[in-house]
Amino acid sequence: MAFFGSPAFSLPVLEAIREQFEVVLVVAQPDKPVGRGLRLTPPPVAARAAELGLPLAQPQKLRRNTDFEATLRDSGADVAVTCAYGKILPGSLLAVPSSGFLNTHTSLLPAYRGAAPIQWALIRGETVTGTTIMQTDVGMDTGPILLQEEMPIEPAWTSLELSAALSTQAARLIVEALFRIGTLVPRAQDDARATHAPMLIKEDGFVRWTDTAAGVVNRYRGVAAWPQTTAFLQGARLKLEGLGVTEGRGQPGEVLDVSEAGLSVACGQGAVLIRSVQPEARKAQPAHLWAQAAGIQPGARLDVWEPPRP
Repeated sequence: MAFFGSPAFSLPVLEAIREQFEVVLVVAQPDKPVGRGLRLTPPPVAARAAELGLPLAQPQKLRRNTDFEATLRDSGADVAVTCAYGKILPGSLLAVPSSGFLNTHTSLLPAYRGAAPIQWALIRGETVTGTTIMQTDVGMDTGPILLQEEMPIEPAWTSLELSAALSTQAARLIVEALFRIGTLVPRAQDDARATHAPMLIKEDGFVRWTDTAAGVVNRYRGVAAWPQTTAFLQGARLKLEGLGVTEGRGQPGEVLDVSEAGLSVACGQGAVLIRSVQPEARKAQPAHLWAQAAGIQPGARLDVWEPPRP
C-alpha cells in the first residue's frame, strides 16, 4: 500500500500500517523553511520514511501531475491510506489504486468536515468526538463511511492531548479497516447534518471576553497547539496559558482578582483564572507576578476584541 501523510500526528498510523502490510510508497508534503534560520526541513512523515528506507515522494502539486500518478501506479499499491496529508486529491489520482484511497478523519463524520476537526470540536465544547475511516472521494471529507468509533473528550484535554489520543485510535482503526477491506459496507454520509472545521487562523486564538467563561476556556483548549491564546492590553499582545473557569462576574475583560493562584478576569458570563502570562518578546511568567510588575490591579480591563462582522 501507499501512505499519504505529513505531520507528527500521522506517524502512529504509518507505524501501525507498516507492521502489518507492505508499504511501497510514502507521500508527504514538500520540505519547508522552519525556524529563524528558515532551514529547509522535511515534514515528520518524510523524515521517518527516510529513516526506514521507504520509497518517498514529495510532489509540489497533485492536480494534472502525470509524473506522480505514474509513480503511484508503478509502486504497485493496491490501496492508499491518507492521514493528515494536507492536500486535496484529484479524481484521476483516486482511481489509480485498485481499492482506492482510505482516509482517517478525526471526527464523527459528517460532523466537522475540514482541516481542523480536533480544534473546532474543542472550541465548540463537544464532549465526544472520534475517528472515521472513510472511502475518499473528490469532495472535502464527503466520502462513504467504512468504520467509525467514538471517543469521550476529557474535560482537561487541550488539542495536544486529544490529538495524541485520536492518533492512537486512528492507527488501530485503519489497520482493522485494511484487514476487512472488500467486506466493509460503505455508508453514505448525511450531508444535511454536516458541520465544518476550517483551517485555523491567528485570530482564532484571540480571546473573546464577551463569550462565556466556558467558551473562553474551550477556545483556549482548541488552539493550544496553534495559534495559542492571545489577549490584549492597550493593544499589546499577551500570550495566556493555564486557563480555567472560576467564580466571579464583572464587565468583560475586567480584572477581578490578583493572587498567587492567578489572574481572575470577567467574561460575558462568569470568569476565568489565568495562571501564566507571556508579554511580547519576553518569557512566560506566573500571572500574578506579571500583574504586579505591570501595575495591574482589580478594576483594570483587558482589551475587548471582537471578530469583524462579515
